[in-house]
Amino acid sequence: MSSIAFAKFWRTDLTRECFLSCLSNDDQQSLRLVCKDFAHNVAPVLFKHLQVRFTTNTFSRRARMAALATVGRHVRTLSFVMPHHSDTFLPPILSHGSLEEVSFNYKPRLIGSRPTSSSSSASSASSKYGSWEMNDLLVKQYPPLFHAATNVDAFFQAFSAVPNLRHLLVSCPGQPAGQRYRRDIVDYALISLRMAVETANPLQLETLTLAPIHPAALLYLRSHLSIGASPASSRVWRRIKTLSVEMDSFEYGRDKPSDHLKILHSYLQTLPYLEHFRFQWLGDKGPCPLALHVEPCTSRPTSLDCSNACPNTSTKSSFRPLKFRHLKSMQLCNASLDASQASEFIMTHRKVLHEFQFDHCHLRSGTWDDALAPLTRIVGNDSWKQKQEEVMDIPIMLGPVDEKSDDTDCVEGRLWDDIFRRHKSFQTLRKVGMRTKEMVPEQVKRLLRTARVAWH
Repeated sequence: MSSIAFAKFWRTDLTRECFLSCLSNDDQQSLRLVCKDFAHNVAPVLFKHLQVRFTTNTFSRRARMAALATVGRHVRTLSFVMPHHSDTFLPPILSHGSLEEVSFNYKPRLIGSRPTSSSSSASSASSKYGSWEMNDLLVKQYPPLFHAATNVDAFFQAFSAVPNLRHLLVSCPGQPAGQRYRRDIVDYALISLRMAVETANPLQLETLTLAPIHPAALLYLRSHLSIGASPASSRVWRRIKTLSVEMDSFEYGRDKPSDHLKILHSYLQTLPYLEHFRFQWLGDKGPCPLALHVEPCTSRPTSLDCSNACPNTSTKSSFRPLKFRHLKSMQLCNASLDASQASEFIMTHRKVLHEFQFDHCHLRSGTWDDALAPLTRIVGNDSWKQKQEEVMDIPIMLGPVDEKSDDTDCVEGRLWDDIFRRHKSFQTLRKVGMRTKEMVPEQVKRLLRTARVAWH
């Protein structure tokens, strides 16, 4: 290719982007180092998707943060990955003298978002965790990863460097079931992440993916009634239009704790402008997150010990039903629900919902005809029901045609009836009768007459 042809090829946006999309990350990095013009055109493609695996030095190295400030404007999708492991476990805080457990009330502080004097900054930094005694205990007993996770200013600096962020992906896999009710370093990192996003306020952020996460993660990611939340916290999350959640399942029931389900319900209430929603339980099947207000394990008891209790209040659910006025598509995976729950959700969102899927879902009561009954009212008839006919594939082996046996008919009309009578597996095809023979095209009949047919 000549230099003129290559220059024309490279200056064309469609051809250049198609070429760069076919290259691996290593080739894109090498191409970016060729010249300044290549670096200018390769950077938006190379840094469009950025993955951050949080460690102690992720947001603390100056060289790394300077590089992020240089290429951060090209980032459209940011993946924050922090798995649970032995280093994220936090033991109880013990006092030095009596070895008694000390309670710790965490109040995160964000200093970099507002101008402060040097004296106030020094005093705030010295009392990062509330008091000198608590600072000394946490520095001596907790690992450096904890202090990096609670450094809200470093998180804010990182998210301020990606102003064009559109898709945020949070992944926190591997939480043991025995630590479900214990706060670890991952939870503190989620608090810092949420506060940094709310303070940086990326205007183009509209897609959020939480896959996979532990059940208690939503407690630290919701914008109200959470640690470090403010009245202005919900302005960022109300812009979310696409939400995808993959949550670890857990045992639930009337006699079992339902705190995680209540947190899930309150978290979904903070996203009223959702257009696309996908939820999947990882492991065992869980309840329907869109119908928690009618779940037996989360509803109020039907009878109270107090004889003066109002009967209407005791029978009402403690949850307000979820309603997304802009929801276009919904996908629910690996869930267990009632047919009434599905039909109620479809009927409530019938004016905006265009597509819904129930993958690997189990109905505890009712049938799928009952669950999809609102479609009859929406359409006006039962035309949406697809009649499922039992179809059997019959292997046919065609061999070479013998020219001397042109006059021999290998397939006759009687052959159909004889085969149907002999084999019980063809009872479904037998019901079709003469109509099936009339539907066979003439070309197929001629082919069957001139070919050898073997039935297996």
